[in-house]
Amino acid sequence: MKAILKDLKLHFATLILFGLLFPLLIWAIGLLFPHQSNGLPIYKEGKLIGFENIGQKFYSDKYFWGRPSAMDYNGASTGGSNKGPTNPEYLAQVEERIQQFLDKNPGVKRSEIPSELVTASGSGLDPHISPQGARIQVARVAAARNLDPERVRQLVESHIEAPLLGLFGTARVNVLKLNLALDEMDSGNNTDKELKSGL
Repeated sequence: MKAILKDLKLHFATLILFGLLFPLLIWAIGLLFPHQSNGLPIYKEGKLIGFENIGQKFYSDKYFWGRPSAMDYNGASTGGSNKGPTNPEYLAQVEERIQQFLDKNPGVKRSEIPSELVTASGSGLDPHISPQGARIQVARVAAARNLDPERVRQLVESHIEAPLLGLFGTARVNVLKLNLALDEMDSGNNTDKELKSGL
């Protein structure tokens, strides 16, 4: 009987802690930081363009491409493909992405392509790529927009985010923020429609 009472106490204590107090704590933190808790929305001319923490699909040569998504960037249904690295279908999909990238980025060697540009993440919503992943797209983007490649390269370098406190994580580039800055630099293009296509 004592063992049953002990189990019941533990059960209700856990229920109150994780079923009530913890959700209330997260909710309170969200109230303190509303911008962050809403996914860091990004607006352009008063219109919602996207979210800093949610990846979007960019397919035009005029934009930097982000990490592929197994869920087609659907924020309501995050997840990976759950296919292992030896799965033939998965390997064929990665090979197809590699070939597409090489076709669209002449001059880039297969060995230079970072893995995040051809493999999907577990969430399917990664908003960042590595600095190398952005740098090897500079020539394509500059040519598509008739811009000086050096100007585009400098834009990439200015958007590299250092690891947290210089210690945690790796350097990265937010693809949406980089593409918005690219539009501002090349303001002659009407690009709002394509940016919204990733939402």
